[in-house]
This record gives sequence, C-alpha cells and structure tokens, in this order.
Amino acid sequence: MTSVTAVEIESVLAVADAATATDGVAPFSEQTILALRNPADYPDVVHLFSRADGVIAGYAQIADASGELVVHPAARGRGLGRKLLEEMLETAPLAIWAHGEHPAARALAEKLGLERSRVLFKMCRPLTRPLPPTQLPDGVRLRAFEPGADDAAWLRVNARAFATHPEQGKWTQQDLELRIREPWFDAAGFLLAVSADEPSKLLGYHWTKRELAADGTPGPEGEVYVVGVDPDAQGLRLGTALTLAGLEYLARTGATESTLYVDESNPRAVRLYTGLGFEVCATDVMYSRPE
Repeated sequence: MTSVTAVEIESVLAVADAATATDGVAPFSEQTILALRNPADYPDVVHLFSRADGVIAGYAQIADASGELVVHPAARGRGLGRKLLEEMLETAPLAIWAHGEHPAARALAEKLGLERSRVLFKMCRPLTRPLPPTQLPDGVRLRAFEPGADDAAWLRVNARAFATHPEQGKWTQQDLELRIREPWFDAAGFLLAVSADEPSKLLGYHWTKRELAADGTPGPEGEVYVVGVDPDAQGLRLGTALTLAGLEYLARTGATESTLYVDESNPRAVRLYTGLGFEVCATDVMYSRPE
C-alpha cells in the first residue's frame, strides 16, 4: 500500500524500538523513518505490513530501488520476515538493507538467493581524545548555514559533491526542508566553508547531527552527518578541515562520541577518517539479486 495511518505509524515505530532494544542496532535508516512519519511527502513509497494476533508485528518499506524491513522480536521464527521479503521482491527488483549485519538477515537473504552488493561502515571515535587542529586554506572561512538563504547553494554543491552517490546526490528541496524541521536540526552545527572574499560562494560543508533524548536534550553521540566539497574546490584539503571543524563543534556542545557512515567502496574517505582516529564499529549490508 502507498498510504499509512497515524496508528500504523506509531505501531511500526514501537516494533522498531523493540527490535533496536533486542538487536542493539536500529532496523531503519533515517530516510525510512522520515518517509514513514511523513507519508504525504513521500507518496511513491510503498508500505507493507505483517500482522500477528491482530497487531502489526512486521513492516517493510520500498522506496526507489531499495527496501528495509523489521519483525518484532516476539514474533520472530514464524516466517513473517520471509513473507515480507518475498512480497517486497515480488513488488520490484530491490536491494535490501540489513542494518548491523544480523546473522538471521544474512541467512534469510541467502535462502532467497540474494548476495551482498554494498557495504556501509559505521565508524566511531571518542571525542574525549584530542583532535588535530583545524587548518582552513587561505581565503576560506566558516559560517553557519542559514535556512532559506543557503538552500539553493547547498543543494547545488551537495549534488555536485555526490554526483555518483546512489542516495545523497539526489536530495531535493523537500529532503532538505524535512530535516530542517526535525527537532535535532541545529543550524549552528551546519558549517559552510565559503570564500572569504565572496561569502555567498559555497566551497564545501559539514553538517553535524545530535540526536535528542526523550526529554529533548542532546545525547552523548555526535554524528558527522554529511561532509561535502564542491569538485571545483578539490585539492584544498577542505574535507579534512571541515571534518575536524565539525568534530570540534560537537565536542564543544557536549558530545563525547562521534560517529559517521561511509561506503566500504570509498577507500579514500575510509583512509581519511581512519587517519583522524575513527574505527569501524558496525556494518550495514545491502543484499541484491545477482546480476
């Protein structure tokens, strides 16, 4: 189905919370949660449900050419996950994300003839360890993102920086606005590298993120949400400088642990983050039908 009710949304979020508590990793990406909570903004997303004893026990979401699913821990072992996955694969030729590389997800994928097609590393670094100093290139300064005024420039640089990325480079004004409306959004932690002589000329950015606890206070973890550099500014070592500037901001605002996500297939970025003290702390795997 392409629509979802408020009751169904709350039920799915409860299932996801239960799975997170049991598995130690959230079953859904941020984009999946956004699409679930804002169905009117994502009319093309497909929502699939599995019920047990009259209540929602499983959920799957299909968006573009990928999907994610979850089954409540108390309802596992009944074949609900397999039925959901088979329904997803009947709907479209999909790539399926398994967060945390759970053994049960791997076994199910193998049973249905799916193979690993993409790996996403979660990397972690304590912010209690000293950071190298931030050294901005000459003629470059940092300032905070201004919602509304900087939207178009940011979308342009983001698209150019991630032109070959399967998700990030496709962000639209709607994608940006939905995140600006999120409770965690902090414009001061959305750092823009601009020309000192031309402040409207965006060279790169580091968007940081602090998830909020139930009481609205930031948690201990700070995320390197997105770092992007305009191709015309490559060679200035802006990526390193922007990463460090964002980590410094997170540390100043009280974060004690930093995290980020990076594709295994991007060794240049992996080397950069490893050189800054990050280590792989979790792995997400995408499964697809063999070509």
